[in-house]
Amino acid sequence: MSATIVTFEDLAERRSRYHEADVVVVGAGVFGCAVAHALANQGRSVILLERWMKEPNRIVGELMQPGGVNSLKKLGLEHTIEGIDAVPCYGYDVVFNGKEVKIPYPPMEFLSDGTPRVSKQRHPNGSANGSAHQKKDDSRPVGSSFHHGRFITQLRKACLKHPNITVFETEAVDTIRGDHNPEILGVSTRTVNPNTGEKEPDCFFGQLTIVADGYASKFRKQYIGNAPIVRSKFYALELVDCQLPQPGYGHVIIDAAAPVLLYQIGTHETRALIDVPEKLPEAQPAAGGVRGYMANIVLPALPPSVQPSFRAALEGLDGKIPTSMPNSWLPPTQQQHPGLVILGDAMNMRHPLTGGGMTVALNDVAILADLLSPERVPVLTDTAAVGRAMADFHWRRKRLTAIINVLAQALYSLFAARGEESNLAKLRRGCWGYFERGITDEPVAMMAGLLPRPAVLAYHFFSVAFLAIWLDWKASGLWKGPLLLWNAVSILWTASCVFLPVLYREACF
Repeated sequence: MSATIVTFEDLAERRSRYHEADVVVVGAGVFGCAVAHALANQGRSVILLERWMKEPNRIVGELMQPGGVNSLKKLGLEHTIEGIDAVPCYGYDVVFNGKEVKIPYPPMEFLSDGTPRVSKQRHPNGSANGSAHQKKDDSRPVGSSFHHGRFITQLRKACLKHPNITVFETEAVDTIRGDHNPEILGVSTRTVNPNTGEKEPDCFFGQLTIVADGYASKFRKQYIGNAPIVRSKFYALELVDCQLPQPGYGHVIIDAAAPVLLYQIGTHETRALIDVPEKLPEAQPAAGGVRGYMANIVLPALPPSVQPSFRAALEGLDGKIPTSMPNSWLPPTQQQHPGLVILGDAMNMRHPLTGGGMTVALNDVAILADLLSPERVPVLTDTAAVGRAMADFHWRRKRLTAIINVLAQALYSLFAARGEESNLAKLRRGCWGYFERGITDEPVAMMAGLLPRPAVLAYHFFSVAFLAIWLDWKASGLWKGPLLLWNAVSILWTASCVFLPVLYREACF
């Protein structure tokens, strides 16, 4: 019996000439590039499809939490954040009522079974969280912020150089189904003919098709059915030579009508993301629209050192409305479509407030690559084995992604609260009080994708609720017994309505 030897050259020819591979990946964004590279490293033959290979210009996906950096290293792609003028990120700085609390990422350690936990070591100043004057601690995790397009270009270059990947610039338009079964065999596309400039039909075939075509996915409605919930948009400005109160930290300003994010993305550039909820009165045309909201409400709420560069960026728009992106929540969906999976932002999104999107994506890639490794699934035509792997993937990823998603949605509800006497505003005061008291190590570790422990998240969220009750009691007067009891029940009810439905949807389905 003779064995057929298939070489790299044979596989490359099958990809380039016949458009056949083990895996077809639709979308060369963060998830698509990372999963193509990870599977190619396992010896899989991969086709990567992207509609437009020029450097993208997006206003989100610019801050990578330490958990995302760890996953990037695990995937062998840490070099992609080098040489792009990326800026290290050491934590958060939260500004409320003119005060600020610096929240650095805490040192982490691992138990004997590999379970991560916040290190119990004390800092030189004797506190768990340090101070604004503490020296940089090299044992602390570090995130990274950068121009999104430069990072994507580096990821694409890594894929273009990989011998097991062939990249095509083409627009995916539909899936290709088998004649006698529901299995997906690949995708049909439209590719520009370089001679005529016209788009012509094309097809790409794979044992497994991974769709990662982003937040505006054209395949989501057909195969998932759930639509993203959008309650606000981020409008973006790029500030030049902005003087941040805490360089190297992501800043969250909660003094305006809705949160404002500030983080440095280059030596001279700082991103400002201004959240504008739907039907926000201060951003209606009668009030000057979005630009009027930024000038009249947001600008005065910013730290004084930031205001000059923010004002200059606003004036530089020449009357135009800033670039915007919808802030979406899309809970994950378990999939069992033979031959096809939809992942990345096409499958699961959360509000970008906490900067967790890339961390979720890269963690998902690491888990998926492990579950689909040739040792576990020798051939991807074994749809039963792939189905079992995807079922495991759906539940295994939740330890981390449920925490990041719930934190993003819950914190946004608190930070965007309207009316100082509303229960949400009281919970926001409780959250700020929590920060002021220095109870931040575990919360920020969860936000950073470093501590995948849902029970710890529930503990801290309801601890914030009880602190909010205590602060409300002090403000109301401790002698008002019946009113205080009613207020306590009301605040707890609101906290439960904010937290539990999102947790239930993210963790139990």
